[in-house]
Amino acid sequence: MERVLIKDIKDYIGQDVLIKGFVHVLRDQNKIAFIIMRDITGQVQCVVLKDCVDFTKIKEISEESVLEIIGFVKEEKQAPGGFEIETKTINILSLANPELPIPINSKKGGEETNSSTRLDYRWLDLRKPEKANIFKTWTALEKGFRDYLYSANYLQVYTPSFMNSASETGAEVFEVKYFEKKAYLAQSPQFYKQMAIASGLDRVFITGPVFRAELSFTTRHLTEFSGWDFEIGFVNSHYDIMDEEEKMIKAGFTELKNILPELEIPAIPFPRITLKEAKDKLKAGGLDAGDDTDLNPEEERTLCEIIKKETDSDFVFVCDYPISKRPFYHMRHENNPELTKSADLLYRGIEITTLAQREHRFPKLMEQAKEKRMDLETLTDYLNFFKYGCPPHGGGGIGLNRLVMKLLDYDNVREVTFLPRDVNRLNP
Repeated sequence: MERVLIKDIKDYIGQDVLIKGFVHVLRDQNKIAFIIMRDITGQVQCVVLKDCVDFTKIKEISEESVLEIIGFVKEEKQAPGGFEIETKTINILSLANPELPIPINSKKGGEETNSSTRLDYRWLDLRKPEKANIFKTWTALEKGFRDYLYSANYLQVYTPSFMNSASETGAEVFEVKYFEKKAYLAQSPQFYKQMAIASGLDRVFITGPVFRAELSFTTRHLTEFSGWDFEIGFVNSHYDIMDEEEKMIKAGFTELKNILPELEIPAIPFPRITLKEAKDKLKAGGLDAGDDTDLNPEEERTLCEIIKKETDSDFVFVCDYPISKRPFYHMRHENNPELTKSADLLYRGIEITTLAQREHRFPKLMEQAKEKRMDLETLTDYLNFFKYGCPPHGGGGIGLNRLVMKLLDYDNVREVTFLPRDVNRLNP
């Protein structure tokens, strides 16, 4: 007999089915027992009568044990979902220790356990039915992104995590022993996706781990996270890059709506304002942080609230950051070389993307690297990408951990990360 997923049991009323899953709730009433079985698709009540051949097994079973049950599906208005399974046989696949280190059933205080303990037992924490939506969301977003990228002729490239120098400026790197030399874990695939454009690949995307050795303990930072990067050749400005990211995100949300029907698909184009305009709006709203070169977390939250009231959009691009806050390879405005052709995308109060048009002209790139006092020797390979002709190009990196956190209304990016890594956590 083939396994039937719990979500499909309604189609088998009046028939025998085989289900497999975890014991979510067990109620033993001596002459009758009720087992709420759970799989990734849902829950169903199984009734075990005294005359069931496996009734004695009830005494062995503990909650979270793994069972397979064969039984007869029948309508029962009082049962969850309006039907239940009258159990014929029980096969115990794996018994759970009855002393669970954290509760799984949310009705028994599932979220009252402190976050650190829940992350120590992450595989148990993720058994909670509500947690399945986290990874359904990740999967749907990625499917939507990929569908758009394939349709728009992007190629996927796979970049290394080992590098011989830091891949970005301004962020700490993890140094690792690499035989008799030192290597560094990539802070982003930035240099290599630009190399792909110099290779003539025209449009590329990359998914993979990103490493940041930042001594940060906030709810938005991890030392390793999942990056979605894209790069586009032959752009006219950073606005072309914003256009592309909007389409990706709309496609991701459209796919996600299949599992989150209440989700609103964002209208495009997203609002776009300069950093100066953002600062003016914040000051008009009574928030003057004093630093006109960047946005701090409080300003990001407040600006998103303002934009939401003005435009009903959860997204906003903040453009044209000063050169002091951007890497040497960001292109600068011809009419104002103190500003870069760059933008941050904010979503519901948090930055989820930094993007920019890159400087592709070798002499200009060398000039900007020297101005930023970069070590040109460590940048030799990167700078060589531009010596032999390179299209105007630009791209960005999307922090999906933060996007999913805000989509599902969690307060900490660790909650939506399968196995979070931060300053203090390297396990499980």
